[in-house]
Amino acid sequence: MNMLVEKILRLKEKRKAIILVHNYQPPEVQDIADYLGDSLGLSQKAAQSDAEVIVFCGVHFMAETASILCPDKKVLMPDISAGCPMADMVDPTKLKSVKKEHPQAIVISYVNTSAEVKAESDICCTSANAVKVFQSLDSSQEVIFVPDKYLGQYVTSQTGRKMVYWNGFCPVHVKILAKDILRQRKKYPEAETMVHPECTPEVINLVDKVFSTSGMCRYAKESKVKEIIVGTETGLIYRLKKENPDKKFYPASELAICPNMKLNSLEKVLWTLEDMRNEVKVPEKIRVKSIQAVNKMLSLSK
Repeated sequence: MNMLVEKILRLKEKRKAIILVHNYQPPEVQDIADYLGDSLGLSQKAAQSDAEVIVFCGVHFMAETASILCPDKKVLMPDISAGCPMADMVDPTKLKSVKKEHPQAIVISYVNTSAEVKAESDICCTSANAVKVFQSLDSSQEVIFVPDKYLGQYVTSQTGRKMVYWNGFCPVHVKILAKDILRQRKKYPEAETMVHPECTPEVINLVDKVFSTSGMCRYAKESKVKEIIVGTETGLIYRLKKENPDKKFYPASELAICPNMKLNSLEKVLWTLEDMRNEVKVPEKIRVKSIQAVNKMLSLSK
């Protein structure tokens, strides 16, 4: 164990902290996680934890979600500038105007949104439980879904549920192209292909499986398949290889890298714990409104 990691572990104990790490983080950050997971799993862990401090190694909306669920805890980000371009594609003011155009509609927001957008939503979802959330609703209820149109289109393909799509998308997943899938399949003919539902319909129509990152991790463990082409942010492959050393994993595209997810480092985790800086705190007025949508999501994920 190197000296930097030792310092982090000592400070973590001193601060009564827990380190939550998203699957797309750099390998050395993944290795110090108390819990490594997708946005749903991290939200659940934040809500369950009795730690006094949460060090959230992800992007800003994830730390906000932890603050919404844990107002009594101090939520820190090693690099507070780590944002999410897709989350930035929807703002509460514009959402309010769309709600006025569809007064009978309920708003389902992907967890990849700001606290202010969640406060304007009726229920949240993640890629892991989006289909389940939609299936829990009255089929006659009009739905506005924000911000990822491709996740929305995937849900429609699975449920037949029509909705008002927002014109948002993940800049990383749209870099995975149909030609990438075809090229990798030709190169690795024995491999299965699994992709994230934030990918485009053209990609999804070509593949064997569609999973959230937690679903990908489960499938990689349980499947007898020895080679898998992985269509999501390339950071997940480190975890997949570590947990399944007898299997081979290939990125669908080497371009599927989220620069924001790579902003954290061991040094920044240490500095955050030393100085207790970069706190993310959702204002109480927004938190009270947004927690209802988040709790509804979590209630469907037990």
